[in-house]
Amino acid sequence: MTETPNNNGERIAKVIARAGHASRREAERLIEAGRVTVNGKHIDSPALNVTQADRIAIDGTPLAEAEPPRLWLYHKPAGLVTTARDEKGRPTVFDALPEDMPRVLSVGRLDLTSEGLLLLTNDGAIKRRLELPSTGWVRKYRVRVNGRPDDTAFEPLRAGIVIEGERFQPMSVTLDRQQGANAWITVGIREGRNREIRRAMEAISLPVNRLIRIAYGPFRLGDLKPGAVEEIKGRVLRDQLGLDKDFQPAAKPKRRPQRRRS
Repeated sequence: MTETPNNNGERIAKVIARAGHASRREAERLIEAGRVTVNGKHIDSPALNVTQADRIAIDGTPLAEAEPPRLWLYHKPAGLVTTARDEKGRPTVFDALPEDMPRVLSVGRLDLTSEGLLLLTNDGAIKRRLELPSTGWVRKYRVRVNGRPDDTAFEPLRAGIVIEGERFQPMSVTLDRQQGANAWITVGIREGRNREIRRAMEAISLPVNRLIRIAYGPFRLGDLKPGAVEEIKGRVLRDQLGLDKDFQPAAKPKRRPQRRRS
């Protein structure tokens, strides 16, 4: 059944994402695979608006009512993958979370050997909002590289390096200290491409042997211990995302017309 959305309600993929079942894109794939029903009828297109009166089910299981959006800080240890399921059978961050945690989605990823701050949310719309490049939030990392660089070695990264035809946005790079054969640096990026920092450092002959994310926008790792989880208060989440009390984008205040000076 293919439906055309009307002016009421919200797109069904957005409703599924808000319920924490999947991200918006994953919800669209579920719909296209014929696994979603609305009022007992299978749908095959995400171009459908639904209201609270509609009964939505996925694989025959009714969609749970949406909980208020929530966000957690998680200190990811090395050795865990951030996918929900791993084809190689490796342990995931979701296997390591406390049993009383609801179903959550990761905001972005950290690769297998990377550590540090990983944001988790129960809301697909919040996940998407936090991952949008237009958000412009800086991700900061403490990075250990093998080598003895001086500050000028990082100029190509600050200018925006091109690797195999792919241009990376300029990074902020600070050389912190030398520790034997390794150097510690602090790196800030805005894009978060796959293995971005590792690839950039390899391009200037400084292979990374440890990488710890310490901040994602305004959210900081701080003293959170490896494997620990800490929930962000709803008020803080709303303030940082510019949302109203119902977690909708807050209306921008109207600008008062300026009086012309005579």
